[in-house]
Amino acid sequence: MIRVGVIRGGVSPEYEISLQTGGRVLQTLAEKLSSKYKPVDILIDRDGLWHVGGLPASLPRIQHGADVFFNALHGEYGEDGKLQQLLENLNIPYTGSGPLASAVGMNKSLTKEHFTRLGFKTPRHEYVFSYKNAGTDPAVDGASEPLEKYLERSAYKVFQKLPPPWVVKPVSGGSSIGISVCHNFAELVVALWKGMEIGGDVIVEEFIEGKEASVGVLENFRGKNFYALPALEIRKPSKTCFSLEMKSGGQCRYCYPGALGLAERLALQNTAARIHADLGLRHYSRADFIVHPRRGIYILEINTLPGLTNHSLVPHALAEIGCPFYEFLDHILILALEK
Repeated sequence: MIRVGVIRGGVSPEYEISLQTGGRVLQTLAEKLSSKYKPVDILIDRDGLWHVGGLPASLPRIQHGADVFFNALHGEYGEDGKLQQLLENLNIPYTGSGPLASAVGMNKSLTKEHFTRLGFKTPRHEYVFSYKNAGTDPAVDGASEPLEKYLERSAYKVFQKLPPPWVVKPVSGGSSIGISVCHNFAELVVALWKGMEIGGDVIVEEFIEGKEASVGVLENFRGKNFYALPALEIRKPSKTCFSLEMKSGGQCRYCYPGALGLAERLALQNTAARIHADLGLRHYSRADFIVHPRRGIYILEINTLPGLTNHSLVPHALAEIGCPFYEFLDHILILALEK
């Protein structure tokens, strides 16, 4: 019997999503794969304290209590390379990408540099340091001015280089937390402040109109080194950002093929597979896109640990190819154990 430590919770704002992802993994292991795996519930609370089976636990106990770890964390600590480096140092097999690929994948500015280097279009953007980090920007002396003044000056800098509307995102973070669409200068100032409150530095992107799509990638699946799941079109109830509330509340529809043509779907799937390979991601990932009606495909970001809740994109894509969720879990755990 293989003991699977399912790590969930964490210190990031994505705590609740992680609980749901981890809970579904635990339930599926217990109900569908109990002859092969023994699930072990490992919770990291909001203060960063570790628990096993609901009780506080030391790292040595956790280390020796499982044969492989399923990383169901999202956001800070679980998705940015820190947990991965800890598990590497302890020589414990785990699911998902390694430390470096995770750190790069979590940083939207770094991933945009990679997308451009690979020849893929990504929305133009401006990097804005948080008020706390403004001193590290050689062009801004943020430490010598009030917060309101700094926000207005940063917004004006963006306003000079990118036309509205804009999309404001924390540089690090996922689950669409802290993302805002802004249509005027006043909204941009507020969005910068909100983004900095949640995630520190932010990026401001040009808003690209078009069809939203997402593609999951699995390694060594069905005879392919990098198997792209069907490209799903995301249909939202309104023309706003794909928010946490929409994702977790089932407010969006994931359509296949939806309004995506065959050529678009193939291009999206090939792009997602290539990015997964070239960024050195591992086991599984998800890439998010916008398809502009005239300018074509834009890659928005990569997700190194995509959500696996009942409302998440990857499980919906798996269903489209007739792959049960338990088969996916078994496959990912086999990959992790081959380390």
